[in-house]
Amino acid sequence: MKVQSKISLTGLILMIFSTIYGFANTTVAFAQMGYASIIWYIFAAIVFFLPSGLMFAEYGSAFKDDHGGFYSWLSESVGEKTAFVGTFIWLSSWVIWLVSTSSKVWIPLTTLLTGSDKTQTWHFMGLTPIQTVGILALIWMIAITFFSSKGIDSIARVGSIGGTFVMILTGIFVVASVILLFANHGQLQEPIHGGAVSFIKSPNVGFQSPIAVFSFVVYAIFAYGGMESMGGIVDDLDKPEKNFPKGILIATLFVTVFYSLCIFLWGGISTNWSKVIGGDDVNLGNITYVLMNNLGLFFGHSLGLSHATSVMLGSLLARFTGLSMFLGGYFGSFFILTYSPLKSFIMGSPKELWPEKMTKLNKNGMPAYAMWIQAAIVSVIVLLISFGGSGAQKFYLILTDMGNISTSVPYLFLIAAFPFFKSKQNIERPFVAFKNKTWTNIIVAFILIILSLGIIFTAVEPILQHDYTTAFWTIIGPIFFGGVALIFYSSQSKRLKK
Repeated sequence: MKVQSKISLTGLILMIFSTIYGFANTTVAFAQMGYASIIWYIFAAIVFFLPSGLMFAEYGSAFKDDHGGFYSWLSESVGEKTAFVGTFIWLSSWVIWLVSTSSKVWIPLTTLLTGSDKTQTWHFMGLTPIQTVGILALIWMIAITFFSSKGIDSIARVGSIGGTFVMILTGIFVVASVILLFANHGQLQEPIHGGAVSFIKSPNVGFQSPIAVFSFVVYAIFAYGGMESMGGIVDDLDKPEKNFPKGILIATLFVTVFYSLCIFLWGGISTNWSKVIGGDDVNLGNITYVLMNNLGLFFGHSLGLSHATSVMLGSLLARFTGLSMFLGGYFGSFFILTYSPLKSFIMGSPKELWPEKMTKLNKNGMPAYAMWIQAAIVSVIVLLISFGGSGAQKFYLILTDMGNISTSVPYLFLIAAFPFFKSKQNIERPFVAFKNKTWTNIIVAFILIILSLGIIFTAVEPILQHDYTTAFWTIIGPIFFGGVALIFYSSQSKRLKK
């Protein structure tokens, strides 16, 4: 019998880094908060990423034989009803991701083809550019659902190639920034004003109030999201009781330093916030491509190349970024995420709760009926937002805030359930990180307070600015899906009792 090889400490660290780190998170952070985003990324790593990662490891090791994932963790800890509602809200975060990505996917595609974001110039039959993007997003969602439901997931493997491109892209950015640092004799393009002030105060007028600034913690937490997917690998580690906490600590340090360094390099080396980001044509959808284009342009000028050559270099970097993000961030992932979270929830939760059509798999092993229900929901949300009269900046801000909130809320359930999980006496625990009950409860309470305040402030800030459209779409996901889950569960429970 062949002995399965164990994952080493180095392998664990690399797995965590590749799961958590997102190149585009650094550009969004710099666009929203400038240098001031660094302190919030460090804060989120300490109060969320590190402790929650250890909690998810305990969950994953204890329930390693359960295939329901998120649902199983909650169900075994706090009961079926809370698990169903919490997992339904978790599923909604992926639905919102589909909404956001189906709308954003056209930006890297047009950047790849033309060298810059042209979506803001698109018109179709009298529709505005945002409405045109909405129609294209609907077509994209229908097409991907069709092919995924047929079991044609081989295309999704293209996404693994894109992951390599994203790592190359990160390498190009770091190397070019270091060269620019020496070429410009250490001169910063985004000046540091008043010592530490630049690392506390955002240049963005939208992040000046204390409520707006604290709401940025949701952006930072989003950047560290995904650690729950690592909980199931504890048993595959070499000396898990020693290597997992050590791996989490080292990975936390590594990811945090890398995020902080990249954010600083954007401003310190190649980008002046007011000149590059302050314009009306820059938004959270195209910010990564704008900054990479600017990096190439500035690189050429700094090395004494002609303006035409510098423009070409900027265009090439923007096109490569478009290719990398399209393949690595959108294309392959979209195929998988149209069915994977949905299938995991439906097959992991009690079948009797669902209508027979929802749990039935087609000949390709796909929950096709449920996938088309999901596609219809995504399409309706996309059309409502895109035809809501928003401009590009507001449209992509809404999509970003929706994604951040919908990703953060499910963590409230997992973390709040942790003390209940710890109190269970009949659970085998191969891995234990939290051994003191009092400290465990204090840490859980602290994380819940930070998470809750970040979510509340993100929702309240647009209301204070009288931007009720953004406020509505920011919070509607978890509220709507949570409400649907409660009504659905109550209705099905009553039906089963009859």
